[in-house]
Amino acid sequence: MKSFISADIALQAAVKAATNYAQIVTDQDPDDGEHVVPGELRRFLGRLRLLHGVPFSYLVPDAELLPVESIRFFYLDRAWTDALVQGALSVGTISSADRTQLEAVYPHIRDEVDEAERTIRQPRGEALLKAGSGTITGFLMRSRAVSGWPNLHVRAYSRDVVADDALTTAAESDPSRMKVLRMERLAPAVLLVLFDGVPAVVHIEEPRQGIQFGVRIDPDGPANERRVKVRDCNTGNPVPPEKGFTTTNSVPVPFRPNAPGVLNMAALRTRLAAKAPNSGGTLEPNEYALQMLRFPFRQVFGDPDNQKESERFYALDQFKAKVALTTWKSTVATSLAKVNP
Repeated sequence: MKSFISADIALQAAVKAATNYAQIVTDQDPDDGEHVVPGELRRFLGRLRLLHGVPFSYLVPDAELLPVESIRFFYLDRAWTDALVQGALSVGTISSADRTQLEAVYPHIRDEVDEAERTIRQPRGEALLKAGSGTITGFLMRSRAVSGWPNLHVRAYSRDVVADDALTTAAESDPSRMKVLRMERLAPAVLLVLFDGVPAVVHIEEPRQGIQFGVRIDPDGPANERRVKVRDCNTGNPVPPEKGFTTTNSVPVPFRPNAPGVLNMAALRTRLAAKAPNSGGTLEPNEYALQMLRFPFRQVFGDPDNQKESERFYALDQFKAKVALTTWKSTVATSLAKVNP
């Protein structure tokens, strides 16, 4: 009697082997231990889940869905990203045995890719987060703020625990904050951010590196007018009233003739000197810089206490002079006299 192997027997053997495959084949990753999926493949699939390499036209099929100066919040469809991963894995399945093996191992792959999502972006100095990802949300923002400040700060909170105008140094691993899974400029003026969870409040803040100077737009004034709020030259405190623009607390910004957008610095200095308290009728370079200094602003989304647009834009700092201007000038004069007797 001749022995033979039928198709049913071969299929049963393949299913049994695939069932034990996850226990037999493991990859030792020096970064985060043993896994069924090799490290490079696991991280590739994790990045794919976070939309790396996905054409922008798949995310925003029409430009009208993301107009200029707009932000769009969204949920990421897990079924869609799972199908994306399965499509990438299907490239290596040729025979029925390959597909059977992939089906048996896929639950392990899915769990490990869920975990890898949280390790793609790891801020320096923070512990590696091991738990798998849940619901992923995020936003797309198209604005001049993205191109003007490439290093925007974005923070998301599961509950409103930080005052809208308060500074915070809480790390992403802090329970009050939500982890940012991806934050990338897709174009000079388009920012994509993905969060690990559903935030209650989102803060978007100008970066705090360096010193910046600027002028302000009066929402109640002419469309082409810009103004600068005046500060006391001795204390650095703004001239009251602090809210809004009046002829008392601000001056209109002059522009050069036939040069829209180019400030006439000499004329602006004269206007500020005439309006700023304790200026003595003129402004030294350091006093001029004090008048033009602008601190980072923060836009808050999701706070139920902020219903009006004008109440959701916060100046985060206030200039506080530590030394009176007269004392500072005397100190500088004394130091210069020692250098050049």
